[in-house]
Amino acid sequence: MGTKTEIVFLGTGTSVGVPMIGCDCAVCSSDDPKNKRLRSSLWIRTEKTSLAVDTGPDFRQQCLREGIRHLDAVLFTHAHSDHLMGFDDLRRFTIAEDSEMPIYATESCLERLRAAFSYVFDGKNRYRGYLKTEPHPVRGAFRIGEFEVEALPVDHGKVETVGFLFSSEGHRLFAYLPDMKSLHPESRERLQGIGLLIIDGLQPEGHRTHLSVSEAVTLAREVNARQTWLTHFSCRMDYRVIEPSLPKNVHLAWDGLCLQC
Repeated sequence: MGTKTEIVFLGTGTSVGVPMIGCDCAVCSSDDPKNKRLRSSLWIRTEKTSLAVDTGPDFRQQCLREGIRHLDAVLFTHAHSDHLMGFDDLRRFTIAEDSEMPIYATESCLERLRAAFSYVFDGKNRYRGYLKTEPHPVRGAFRIGEFEVEALPVDHGKVETVGFLFSSEGHRLFAYLPDMKSLHPESRERLQGIGLLIIDGLQPEGHRTHLSVSEAVTLAREVNARQTWLTHFSCRMDYRVIEPSLPKNVHLAWDGLCLQC
């Protein structure tokens, strides 16, 4: 690999964020910055390429914090609001009238974006400063810049959801699956022996549509991941309590964490 890839966690929180409105628990009241979590999103950058995965309602704040000034494309994992509703903030990346943002998502997710942001897709707002998009339905593997990307289907309640496997020059770099309860068999096969795995780890207790911490640890062991980072946390996750309890190759991510591969 000749190009260094940096992975920045724009947010590591669940749909309500942490602290949560109206909650006075120890985590929501904590002064530990690793317990303060915007909605889950990822920024992937190299010298040549800049990508975001998901645009939740905190996306503007996340871009300002990290100094994001350019994006080549945006990928979406699924159609839940905490992963979509900052979509219009992408307008700052398509200022010129002829500038379009490539977006990659399942067809069902694109349909949800079209319904929520019809003015972006109806072709009537091609003005300077407005958001203009170039939609790409994801079907298996595709290429963005120097990255080969593969959509990996997962189970996450009733909404069609995917994670993404990023490779370069035939070498698997990492996989990002922030919302899931279980892997489809073909996705499990593609993750076997992965060097860097980023997966859902909502809370210590079980949940109907998300992995618990113990389930995430078990999954990481089953696919023989060399290094695993958990994300998409609720306020049940106190960093100072949970992190020391994890196996040595499994860690809790936090907002602003930058990994390299």
